[in-house]
Amino acid sequence: MTARGAAPTGPVGGTRTAPEPLLVELLTLAHRRLSAGLAAALAEEDCTVDQWRALRALADGEGHPMGELARTLLVPQASLSRLVDSLADDGWVYRRQGDQDRRRITAHLSRQGRARLARLDALAAAHDAAVRKACDLPGPALLLERLAAL
Repeated sequence: MTARGAAPTGPVGGTRTAPEPLLVELLTLAHRRLSAGLAAALAEEDCTVDQWRALRALADGEGHPMGELARTLLVPQASLSRLVDSLADDGWVYRRQGDQDRRRITAHLSRQGRARLARLDALAAAHDAAVRKACDLPGPALLLERLAAL
């Protein structure tokens, strides 16, 4: 006997329960929340998370080929080209052709980009500290190292 409007039940008359979230779901949720918070912080300097990541990848002063940079940042080559174009237009990075192979283009952080990165890193560090404090998380290094090794 089923009444119209009654709560749905499972196949054998029991109530359905949601499955326990998988690690990938929890990590995806955490990533999205952390990225959204970081994006809001970086927006104060009119910068995106991807732009900040690119600047950080170039901070070693070595200059990096576009393909290597795309792999490091986990973005498609075409997306990276647009990203570097926008950073170059703002004067934060510059491109240099290779001496032996003129087709080889490397991206480099400019002095203006280095100064900009210092301000962006300060915003990112403040965001990071706030998240760690909110989570009572002194240092997630071991967990992150293990996850990165997967």
